[in-house]
Amino acid sequence: MPNLPHDDPPRSPSPDAAARDDTAQDRAGGPTRRQFMLGSVAGGIGGFAASLLAQESALAQRVPEPAEGAPAAVLNPVEVTLEINGTPRVLSLDSRTVLLDALREHLALTGSKKGCDQGQCGACTVLVDGRRVLSCLTLTASVQGRKVTTVEGLGSEERLHPIQSAFIANDAFQCGYCTPGQLCSAVGMLAEVRNGDVSHVTADVRAGAPALTDQEIRERMSGNLCRCGAYPGIVAAVHEVHSGRQAQQAWAYATPIQIAQARSADGDANETV
Repeated sequence: MPNLPHDDPPRSPSPDAAARDDTAQDRAGGPTRRQFMLGSVAGGIGGFAASLLAQESALAQRVPEPAEGAPAAVLNPVEVTLEINGTPRVLSLDSRTVLLDALREHLALTGSKKGCDQGQCGACTVLVDGRRVLSCLTLTASVQGRKVTTVEGLGSEERLHPIQSAFIANDAFQCGYCTPGQLCSAVGMLAEVRNGDVSHVTADVRAGAPALTDQEIRERMSGNLCRCGAYPGIVAAVHEVHSGRQAQQAWAYATPIQIAQARSADGDANETV
C-alpha cells in the first residue's frame, strides 16, 4: 500500500533557532520578537498608569481644595442634636466623626483624653445617659438625642463631685492624663453597683447588689489603665464614695517651716560632701 502523508505535530523552535531568527530580523532592520514583547508589556503598563493618573485627576477636580484659611469642607455631613453636660448642642459634622473628636475638636472639651484611640486604655471614657462608654469608639451620630457627661460636667470649681474630692484626698492620680477617664468610669461603675449589676468576679450573681470589695473595684475599673500605678489610691477613693465615710487625707502640703528645714538640711548635706 502506498504511504499516506500525515501531519506531524508542530514543534516549538529551539532557542538557537529563535536566536537566529532574531539576528536575521535585526539585520533586516525590523524589531525582533523579544523587542516586540518588551515593547508590548511596557506599553500596557504605561497605559494602565495613565488611566490611574486620569482617574486621580478627575477625583481631585471633583473635590476642590479649600481656600487658605477657610474651614475644610465636611464630607457626608449629618446634624446631631444632643445634650452635653446639661447644655443642648447641635453639631453638623462628618458622619464618621467619633464622639471623642466631636468633644475635643468641635466643642473644645479637652478633658477627655485620646490615649490609644483603640478602646484599650479608657482615657476617653465619658457617660452617655449615665452609663460609661469609650468615646473613641462611639460615633457621634449614634448618641443622637442622648445626654453626654464629660469630666467637665461632673462638678465645678466651687463644688467638686464627691469622686473628685476622694481622688484628691487619697492621692489617686499622678500625671493626671488618665484621671478624666478614671473619674467618669468610677461614677458609672458606682451607678452599676447601685443597680445590682454583677461583674466577672461576683461570687453569687443571685444575691442582689454585690458587695464592693477591693477585688470588685479592680475588676470593674480594669478597663481604665494608669501608667503611673496609682491603683491603690483609686480603689481607696471608690471605697470612700461608696461607703459615704470620708477618709483622712493621705497627704498634706508642706508648710513654709518644713520647706525651710528641708532646704537647710539639703545645704548642710552639700557642705558635708
